[in-house]
Amino acid sequence: MTQSLGIIGCGKMGYALVKGITSDPTNSFTSIFCNDINRERTDLFAREFNGVAVNLTELLQNSSIIILAIKPQQIGQVFSETHGLWKLEQLLISIVAGITTAAIEKEVQAKVPVVRVMPNTPCLVAEGVSAIAAGRYAGEIHQVAVKKMLDNLGIAILLDEKYMDAITAVSGSGPGYVFLVVEAMMNAAVSIGLDHVLARDLVLNTIKGSIKMLEETGEHPAILRDQVCSPGGTTIAGIRELEENGIRGAFFAAIEKAFLKSIELGKTR
Repeated sequence: MTQSLGIIGCGKMGYALVKGITSDPTNSFTSIFCNDINRERTDLFAREFNGVAVNLTELLQNSSIIILAIKPQQIGQVFSETHGLWKLEQLLISIVAGITTAAIEKEVQAKVPVVRVMPNTPCLVAEGVSAIAAGRYAGEIHQVAVKKMLDNLGIAILLDEKYMDAITAVSGSGPGYVFLVVEAMMNAAVSIGLDHVLARDLVLNTIKGSIKMLEETGEHPAILRDQVCSPGGTTIAGIRELEENGIRGAFFAAIEKAFLKSIELGKTR
C-alpha cells in the first residue's frame, strides 16, 4: 500500500525522526509533505528528503501518516487551523513532549488513531530509544506500523502511556545529560594537560567500552565500578570527589525535574 508522510514541525527532533525513518528502505513513502513557520527548516527537508513545503490544509489533504513534532504551546493553533480536516483513515504520530493522546484526541475532535512516541536524538545514528503508546482509537495494527517504522532506529518499546513522562525524563532528555558528562570529562582532561583531540578520543572510547562491558556482562554498574576501585588507588580517589560534589544527587534532581516538567507541559492542554 502506498503511503504519504506529512511532518508538522521541522525542528531538530522532527528532523532526527524523519531522517531515521527515511534511511530505512522498507519505509517507503510516495511523497513527503512538510510544514514549519521557519522557511529554512522546510528548505532543509526539501534538500534532504525531497520534501514539499505546504500549508496545513494541503498537508492534511495529502498525507496518510502525519508526524506532529511541534512545541506543546503550538498545539492549540495547529488544531484550530486543521479543524474538520482530519480523516479516520489517517494515522497521527505525536512526538510533542508532555501532551497525552487524550489531549490530542480532544483537539482533533474526530476518532483519528493517535500514537504517541517519545524518541531521542540518537535515532539519527540508528541507536535511538523510542517509547510508543497508543491512544484510545489506535489499534494493534497502528502500534505495529509505528514500531516497524522505528525499529531500525534503535530500540522501539511499546508501553502504557502512564510511563511516558518518566521515559521523557530518562531517555528523551538523557542524551543531553550524557553529552554534558562527556564535555565535562573532556574539559577536565584538557585542564591536566591533554590536547583536545586526545581528550575527546580517550573520553569517547572509555565511555563506549564501559557501556559494552555493562551490556555484555549483565552486571550491576556498582559491581563493575567496585572492580575498578583498587584500595588506596586513583579511581577510588576520583569516585570520592564525584560523590562529595554531589553527582548522584545531581542526577536524581535532574531527572526528577525533567519528569515534573513533562507533567507540567501536559497540563497546558
